[in-house]
Amino acid sequence: MRIGFLGAGRIGAFHAEALLGTAGVDDVLIGDVDHGRAAELAERIGARAAESVDSVFAADIDAVVIATATASHAELITRAARAGLPAYCEKPIALDLAGTLSALREVQAAGTVLQMGFQRRFDAGYRAARQALREGRLGRLHTIRALTSDAGPPPAAFLPLSGGLIRDCLVHDFDAVRWLTGREVTEVFATGANGGAAFFREAGDVDTAAALLTLDDGTLVTATATRYNGAGYDVRMELAGERDQFVVGLDARTPFTSAEPDGPAAPEHPWTGFLERFAPAYRAELAAFVRAARGEAPNPCSGEEALHALLVAEACELSRAEHRPVRLTEIGERITSLLRRVSAS
Repeated sequence: MRIGFLGAGRIGAFHAEALLGTAGVDDVLIGDVDHGRAAELAERIGARAAESVDSVFAADIDAVVIATATASHAELITRAARAGLPAYCEKPIALDLAGTLSALREVQAAGTVLQMGFQRRFDAGYRAARQALREGRLGRLHTIRALTSDAGPPPAAFLPLSGGLIRDCLVHDFDAVRWLTGREVTEVFATGANGGAAFFREAGDVDTAAALLTLDDGTLVTATATRYNGAGYDVRMELAGERDQFVVGLDARTPFTSAEPDGPAAPEHPWTGFLERFAPAYRAELAAFVRAARGEAPNPCSGEEALHALLVAEACELSRAEHRPVRLTEIGERITSLLRRVSAS
């Protein structure tokens, strides 16, 4: 396959190099708004560089991978759909529901593959936990505790492009909860706090957030996130049932110090970031996209799946802003209204 690759930033560089080592990929053509950056990356990893993003779409390619800035995702997804090209895109589809729905309508009309980047679905620990649930090894699941903690805050300029801590970070936990359990979120209550840099407050965001989710079978989920976890990058999920309890993300590099006299020592080399922590999962995810694009396997994470996770994030943002519980049916009513507007436009 000949892959058109869009975006030569940090995650783009990782994905492009991973694609070159993926079975079934013969060529990677990299395009970026900064041609020099695309050329430097292509030379470094042994790919080809296009003059522009437009040049990538004009080339003879079989699929597109989108790893550009978030603001461009919806437009590029639409261009890929109209060109009849399978596309992989890092989350989110767009920063708002209207843009998300518009892009999804284009994909549905074209009948093309759109795989969204929720790499935790390909992580060995999350997959083992999902299998344990499917086999009934935990018995009745009653509690899930999820956390996503960055080692340090992002640059201030990133915040307006991220959608905020809940949409940027906790959306991964929301997708993982749905994928692991096969259940839907019915109600949320979320809050946030700012004790760090002022630029979080200035952007209308928070540096720490917590959400309580209720699933449609009564299972309770707590999900927390922070931009200030000085011990290191920490992503874990605990699944507690009547028979057993599973923990995802607990290994020799989990960044914590036990307060118990006989507890484990703090890791010598804690996880530093998402690319390091989830490197194997990202590679597996891209390999799955290649198979889906070739028609050899089903799409493992469609745009509709990403929309479901975004709806939970939207409900949490509304809850945080208005300090009240929010049912997902309320967000569904907003979707209906937006669909009417999109159809009329």
